[in-house]
Amino acid sequence: MLSSMKTRYRQYVLQQPLVTLVLVTMFVVFFLMYVPDFELDASADSLILENDSSLKYYRSIRDQYGSEDFLVVTYSPEKDLFSAEVLQQIRTLRDRLRQLEAVSSVVSLLDVPLVDSPPMTLAEIARKVRTLESDDVDIVLAEQELTSSPLYENLLVSSQGDTTALQVNLASNEKLIDLINSRDKLYDKQGVILETASRLAELTEQVKIENLAQKIRMQQTIVDVRKIMDSYRGEAVLYLGGVPMIASDSIDFIRSDLKVFGVGVILFIVVILSLSFRQIRWVVLPLTACLASAMTMMGYLGWANWPVTVVSSNFISLLLIITLSLIIHLIVRYRELGPLFPDATQLELVSDTIESKFIPCFYTALTTMVAFGSLLVSGIRPVIDFGWMMVIGISISFLLAFTFFPAALMLLPRLDAVGKSDVTGKITTGIADFIQHKTRATLILFAVLILIALTGIPKLSVENRFIDYYKDDTEIYQGMTLIDEKLGGTTPMDVIIDAPEDEIFEEDEYAEEGDITSSSYWFNSDGLRDIAKIHQYLENLPETGKVLSVHTGMQLLESLNNGKPYSDFKLAVVYKRLPDDVKDALITPYLSADGNQLRFSIRIYESDKSLRRQALLDKIYFDLIEDYDLDPEQVTISGMAVLYNNLLQSLFQSQVLTIGAVFAAIFLMFIGLFRAVRISVAAIIPNMIAAGLVLGLMGWIGIPLDIMTITIAAISIGIGVDNSIHYIYRFRTEFAIDQDFWGAIRRCHNSIARALYYTTVTVVLGFSILSLSNFIPTIYFGLLSGLAMMTALTANLMLLPILIARFELS
Repeated sequence: MLSSMKTRYRQYVLQQPLVTLVLVTMFVVFFLMYVPDFELDASADSLILENDSSLKYYRSIRDQYGSEDFLVVTYSPEKDLFSAEVLQQIRTLRDRLRQLEAVSSVVSLLDVPLVDSPPMTLAEIARKVRTLESDDVDIVLAEQELTSSPLYENLLVSSQGDTTALQVNLASNEKLIDLINSRDKLYDKQGVILETASRLAELTEQVKIENLAQKIRMQQTIVDVRKIMDSYRGEAVLYLGGVPMIASDSIDFIRSDLKVFGVGVILFIVVILSLSFRQIRWVVLPLTACLASAMTMMGYLGWANWPVTVVSSNFISLLLIITLSLIIHLIVRYRELGPLFPDATQLELVSDTIESKFIPCFYTALTTMVAFGSLLVSGIRPVIDFGWMMVIGISISFLLAFTFFPAALMLLPRLDAVGKSDVTGKITTGIADFIQHKTRATLILFAVLILIALTGIPKLSVENRFIDYYKDDTEIYQGMTLIDEKLGGTTPMDVIIDAPEDEIFEEDEYAEEGDITSSSYWFNSDGLRDIAKIHQYLENLPETGKVLSVHTGMQLLESLNNGKPYSDFKLAVVYKRLPDDVKDALITPYLSADGNQLRFSIRIYESDKSLRRQALLDKIYFDLIEDYDLDPEQVTISGMAVLYNNLLQSLFQSQVLTIGAVFAAIFLMFIGLFRAVRISVAAIIPNMIAAGLVLGLMGWIGIPLDIMTITIAAISIGIGVDNSIHYIYRFRTEFAIDQDFWGAIRRCHNSIARALYYTTVTVVLGFSILSLSNFIPTIYFGLLSGLAMMTALTANLMLLPILIARFELS
């Protein structure tokens, strides 16, 4: 069967190169038409754990108490914040922001209710709510109230009175919300039938399309907001914050990275190929194949409406590198065969090149696909998508390497290698001499590397701050820092406390509509005392900034009662007389409609270097149960802080699963390829050292695992084992010639080692381009992956031959 496949390949691909090139061109052009549909995604939903049980609860709380889809504009004027001139600037800024189509409302210090500027009675509040824009407001008292109020201090206005924030509320996308809710209801159904599965797939596709449309509208809104902000930068320092802005800017970072990485890697490819082979065909053909592979994959993602995230934004660089490594092996082999068979025709040379390289290249592509495929078990959606993208992309790369490249080569005349100074050969043969005469020193060297890995891996941590993902000159970093320092923290977290099941009161049938005081477990004098204690506990935690709850609003209302708490009767009267807009500001966001569920809205200091999220969540949960007499089922902690923490805490398990999966799969493939267990063990050890060393160094240096760095070990193994496969495959051929072990080693180091050297240098330089990213995890990914590749090459050229000798295999 193998002979038949060779014959057909030679007949259809090599002997009809024009037909092959036309078919390949049609395939590539088809997907090129969909490149304009290529999309990017950096939404918060792309950075959460797949199937996280906390996600559904988070969405229900968000729907009940309000979405976090708002922008924050910080305004730090050069002049006095409460001067008439600055207040007018803020007024015009607010009004211009309100005119944007996607903005539903804007809340500023001009709009919030004031009760002590001068002091008001409840009756006066019921008749009219005073704000900074009211005719009877006292500016001096208003400044005191806004900078010291439990509701506004360090949330709307800094306690120093030099910075304020405008909350730009974005119009909700009801269509998208309905689609997500409908999809999630189908997800929850057990025993999905064919009709339901079809509807689920339809809804999932609609959600994806609507999400992309929403993202485009959001990006334009943020552009418009920034244009408005720019006209005020002469009078104040402004920053834009909020989850939508972070997502939008991250997309800009991805787009920039794609351009920089793509262009950078292409330039490296041109330089490396020119210096290594010094022939125009060995530059143009590989470069064309690489570009076709990357562009075809981009078109496929556009055709499939499959957006790229910050995690998968490296796929273009990786595909360019992997495609090039496949073709370099073909080039090196072609150039080796030329001098050996001076009378061979071009067809014979190309055919022999393909025949000798197809199986090792097939297995190297397959092992690399397995490495990326191992990311599917991570449980992290962007990492899973990255794995699938690379599996599909590598398939395309392999297809083009063994169709386009040999077919194009067949249209060119035979070309023999031009003699030149062989620096690469001197390096690789020098390594062979060293390991032959310094075997013990080589083993000691790798023993030290293993020791570094084993002692460093236990030091690995998953604790990292989201703010550290960005460089300190980006608006994301600077804005988050300012909000942390002056406006009460950045990362949102909710503590939800339900009333005990057996103490939920039946609603009084004689109570007026909307009056919860008769049935609420919490909204009474006893409940409010408990709320105050919990609020103060949460506020006193060093990791938390601003805490808002029913207690915050009651502090303002009690100031109307000379600072004294209300009796149950008077509390009912107060609640009844409160205007709806005051209730919406003080009560509704923190108490359910039936009064039996509390919400404490907390902001965490993201810039706190001592922040340990899991320890904080555990402490809050334990303390509320132990110290405040709450049942475990009453307390739930939610919010983006929890979802992000769940993602971080899953990283250790994901790292173990991905490495375990890739080692198991590749080891089984080695056994199938080499038909020997011991040589399979020898092939896997150098790559285990490379992956272990990188993880160990991360532990020693203090680089935490994140959504990018957990992929390094699996990827370095998958790409690194390519060297093992090519080396062992060639070693067996050379050893069969004269049964001379060290003779075979020297011949391997003078032939296949050159290709390994070229490909590894290309990979390392390609990964180094990632250091130009604005996304810090991408920088770590590029530098550490490059280190892993160099270690893998070194181990395969130095340790692997010794292991083969020690295991007495051939």
